[in-house]
Amino acid sequence: MSDEAGTGQHMLRLSRRVLLAAGLASLVGGCGSDHPVVDRLVVAGGERGGFYLEFAQLLATQLTAAKVARAVEVRSTEGSLQNLELLRLKQADLAICLADATAQSREVVALGRVYENYLQCVVRAAGPVRKLPDLVGKPISAGPPGAGAALTTNRLLIAAGMHAERAPVVANLHLSDAADALAAGRIDAMFWSGGVPTRRLSDLSAQVPIRLLPLDRWLSTLRTAYGVVYQRAQIPAGTYSGAEQVSTIGVPNLLICRPEVPRAVASKIVDVLVKHASGLVPAAAVGAHYLDPNSLIGTSPLKLHPGAAERYRSVHG
Repeated sequence: MSDEAGTGQHMLRLSRRVLLAAGLASLVGGCGSDHPVVDRLVVAGGERGGFYLEFAQLLATQLTAAKVARAVEVRSTEGSLQNLELLRLKQADLAICLADATAQSREVVALGRVYENYLQCVVRAAGPVRKLPDLVGKPISAGPPGAGAALTTNRLLIAAGMHAERAPVVANLHLSDAADALAAGRIDAMFWSGGVPTRRLSDLSAQVPIRLLPLDRWLSTLRTAYGVVYQRAQIPAGTYSGAEQVSTIGVPNLLICRPEVPRAVASKIVDVLVKHASGLVPAAAVGAHYLDPNSLIGTSPLKLHPGAAERYRSVHG
């Protein structure tokens, strides 16, 4: 996906108007509280109808209000893998990313662990699928190629022995397209990794009764193969209309950035995460979030941005 010409040259550029208006003495004296630190930031979010994009939009509002940047642009993307690519290409400054997907790139650093993603395997309640192995040979959607869900789903299927001749027939549909296909019976299951409830899945559950499949049976296999980034997570009953409580695989979401993001920007972003947490949680959210200093710093496998680490130490005293 291309960005407008000159995006890379304008991101993270200190405002000339700020320098001219404030003067060097005022700048050194801490004018950051009165003027934006940078002109513009670009945040890579996720798909429409999903948690990533909603969180990114809330974050953009808070970053602008806190004068971290004069303008914050939110980009709709396929998800974690595309977000990493946008950072690599310097077409985004910040991004939301699944912790397991960050192993695909060592060119990024973390600003904080922000909330839990839930791997959700959605089937029609009236259909024959009751457990994951029932999907052998069946058409499913694993999420678009640029989404972290596609990575996690592939790992899960391998852990469950559902590969080669025992593999489902996998399509890589976007969230809304997958929901439409499931409702119409063109696929038997869709995988989605996101916060709960995911708005598009709530809409789906109002259209056709759905069931979530339990996935935690393969947690230990995933942890053995890929580490403790995977966790057992509970999706509460009633998260979606008529759906019962189910145990699944949880993956932390990280707010990440390019290493060259200035320390002052990273520090002020930490202030937003800590001090304005209530403004960063979608109103309908029932899942876990980590927007407190003790949890935000748990960004394994990524290191914290030096400016963020310094600010967290200051917050802890």
